[in-house]
Amino acid sequence: MNILLFGKNGQVGWELQRSLAVLGTVTALDFDSADHCGDFANPAGVAETVRALRPDVIVNAAAHTAVDKAESEPEFAHTLNAAAPAALADEAARLGAWLVHYSTDYVFDGSGTRPWTEDDAPAPLSVYGRTKLAGEQAIQQSGCQHLILRTSWVYGARGGNFAKTMLRLAQERERLTVIDDQWGAPTGADLLADVTAHAIRHLRQHPQHAGLYHCAAAGETNWHLYAKHVLALAAQAKAAIKIKATEVAPIPTSAYPTPAARPHNSRLDTRKLQATFGLTLPPWQQGVARMLAEIL
Repeated sequence: MNILLFGKNGQVGWELQRSLAVLGTVTALDFDSADHCGDFANPAGVAETVRALRPDVIVNAAAHTAVDKAESEPEFAHTLNAAAPAALADEAARLGAWLVHYSTDYVFDGSGTRPWTEDDAPAPLSVYGRTKLAGEQAIQQSGCQHLILRTSWVYGARGGNFAKTMLRLAQERERLTVIDDQWGAPTGADLLADVTAHAIRHLRQHPQHAGLYHCAAAGETNWHLYAKHVLALAAQAKAAIKIKATEVAPIPTSAYPTPAARPHNSRLDTRKLQATFGLTLPPWQQGVARMLAEIL
């Protein structure tokens, strides 16, 4: 199997290079790759890359993920999150290749407390959410064989993440304030990558299971409880860092205004994914503990 991976240096892309290696030959590209165009700012260029390499599977881990910045550059966000995936989908349809693509809980408005299912109507609040939804729709309308995984609160041991930010701030400040009215499940890039590899192998044998799925770690938390959990694990591990913070205070989203509106409810119902692919998604605490063990 020949696999073409875009976004190789992102958190998910980095883990995909590991997880996809057992399936076949992986050509991994990023925006600055020299041999072939992997720059999503150039949709025609990435389409040409697909035509040149003729992969069996295209995995797109590239995206515009700077949620607040997207508000001030909507056209650029649309190019990366919608136009480039649309170009990949059109080429995949012509080639008969599979396209794997990642989307987000930000396609929903965050209302209520019930986990979102794949059948719930999207209503994004931000440019990021709207452009990611447009990317989903372009892929679905292209007619290509596809797998779209919506996920939430992605982190990895490599690169920046919320846990690392909390650990850094806790060494600098005696009091932290963290939002407590946004709910979701921190989801490891390694978990997403492993689910992807399993799903690709399954779909090659059961193409009728193509489509849209929600993929996130099990359970739920808010950013405030997540921060307290991270600092507690760091203390238990007797990490070689000096925690100065003695208080982690909860605050509402309204106390921390940002250019892009965040959904309050990012819970995702993953029962369809688990039933279709025969998977059990582990609790979010398990992945976070593993990530902290790597970085502390």
